[in-house]
Parts: sequence; C-alpha cells; structure tokens
Amino acid sequence: MTTSNRPFKVLGIQQIAIGGPSKEKLRTLWVDMFGLEITGNFMSERENVDEDICAMGKGPFKVEVDLMQPMDPEKKPAVHATPLNHVGLWIDDLPKAVEWLSANGVRFAPGGIRKGAAGFDICFLHPKGNEEFPIGGEGVLIELVQAPPAVVEAFAKLAG
Repeated sequence: MTTSNRPFKVLGIQQIAIGGPSKEKLRTLWVDMFGLEITGNFMSERENVDEDICAMGKGPFKVEVDLMQPMDPEKKPAVHATPLNHVGLWIDDLPKAVEWLSANGVRFAPGGIRKGAAGFDICFLHPKGNEEFPIGGEGVLIELVQAPPAVVEAFAKLAG
C-alpha cells in the first residue's frame, strides 16, 4: 500500500460527538459555559439518538459539536456509553475515499454512504477491524463527511 496514490484528502475536523445520559448537563458546559450556539436538533429512533447540533467557529472552518443522549438508554446503539462518541472528518471526495480505503483493508460500519444529521453525505469507519478488513478506528468511531465546495475551496486556499 502506498499513500502517494490516495485519491482523496482529509481536510479537517467537521465534528465531534459527545454522548451522555442527559443533554441538559452537556448543554450546561458546551452552550452555557463555552458559548456554543445550538443550530439544530436531530432525532432518530433507528439510531437511538436525540442530539442537539451546536457550532463553534464560522464559515468553512465551523466545527459541529453534537450533544447526544439516547432516546432509550436500554437500546443500542448506546450513544451515551462512550462519552466521546465519534469524530467527524471533512473529506474532499467521499465516494473515492470509501472505495480506496475499502480496497486497502479499512472496515466500514453498516449503512454505507447516506445523508447525515447536518445534511451532508456521511459514512462511518468501524471502531474495530476484523479478519476481512483489519483496519478499524482502534476503539473510536470515525465519521467521514463529504465536504461542500466552499469547505474544499477554503482548505485549498489555506494549504497555499
């Protein structure tokens, strides 16, 4: 495997997702103390999540901070069981990234590429590798997020 032929770039952090038994306590820190703005809410019974979508920063360098609690604490996925639930990375070409990473042994979580809570195409790297796909997130769920054109352009300018 050579990384020089990687057909995509990781541009930056798109989001972090923090889980807890109650969004109220998470909001006390992230919204009341740190001053993040709540920009939306996402609820999904299938994903067992009730999340407040917050933001820090502006424009293409805005980072989303998702504050998540389970809709049912007894069901899976248990979004509150791992306090740092996942990290989201901006990707300049998500389909190419998924194709190349899969071909190089990276394991993806079920679900494929789909629309995420914030409206961007997303998919998840599995936290653990397996025999067929030995490369995983080593215990961390990693979300790959298709960067919109403005974000791709802003990071390209930053790179000089």
